[in-house]
Amino acid sequence: MTRPSPSGLLVLDKPGGVTSHDVVNRVRRAFGVKRVGHAGTLDPMATGVLVVCVGEATRAIELLETEPKEYVAGVRFGVSTDTQDMTGRVTSERGSRGLTRAALEAALEGFRGERMQAPPMVSAVHHEGKRLYELARRGVEVERNARPIVVHRLEALGFEPGDRASCTLRIVCSAGTYVRTLAHDLGEALGCGGALTSLRRIRVGRYGLDRACSPAELEDDAFRARALVPLAEALAHLPAVVADDAALDRLAHGQPLDLVVDWPTGAIGAVLNPQGAVVAVARRVDGRLQTIKVFAAALEASGRSTQAR
Repeated sequence: MTRPSPSGLLVLDKPGGVTSHDVVNRVRRAFGVKRVGHAGTLDPMATGVLVVCVGEATRAIELLETEPKEYVAGVRFGVSTDTQDMTGRVTSERGSRGLTRAALEAALEGFRGERMQAPPMVSAVHHEGKRLYELARRGVEVERNARPIVVHRLEALGFEPGDRASCTLRIVCSAGTYVRTLAHDLGEALGCGGALTSLRRIRVGRYGLDRACSPAELEDDAFRARALVPLAEALAHLPAVVADDAALDRLAHGQPLDLVVDWPTGAIGAVLNPQGAVVAVARRVDGRLQTIKVFAAALEASGRSTQAR
């Protein structure tokens, strides 16, 4: 009997000095599977929670990468760089000797809530078929359209005055928020410039550092098996409905789901088999569930065969 391919989520504590892609490759080797992806990149200098999807769970990445993120960030004032962090080339030094904690607190107020933010040049955003960081490496800078973000919480955990004043920030923000850009923009608002010195992501959605393991721990076979989070748990923030036998048969044959749900119109949720595994993701449209994705392995475990969509 063929063993089922590993599938689920890993909550990893990414070390500094490696890329998110490096971590993905390490997970591929540890589990012996090709289908691995992450739900939200961390820069090489950044550490902390990196959610990695394994096997069939990669088909749910877009449902996970939109979750809010929480960070602890270090910012140095009085200096600006071309990467908006201290790994880049210094573009200006204005000093920050007159900066006070009171001025910082006042400036933070303007960065809370809904706002627009232009992505940095050192980012994976596409521009005319090229990643912005690819253009940045060639010394090319292009105009970037600002995007809506939400900063749910922003507070200064510490402040050190001086000609190179610094602070530690705690940030809870929407997906797509660039903390390096927030540090840069905060420095500009204070009139002295600012750059990110450190970044640690401490939470993605419901998963914090208390659930995270190191990539090195995945070398242990027993630990590796325990580390995978079932997709149903990972999608527990979505509405859910349990499919009966008739609904499972319809899923297997690519037919519309005839299930009554009280989800809001347009809401996306999980369809579970009686054992609690996710067999599909669906959207409520015109009072009916419209299938978005089918998870073939879970459906086959329910006694049905289909081709994943």
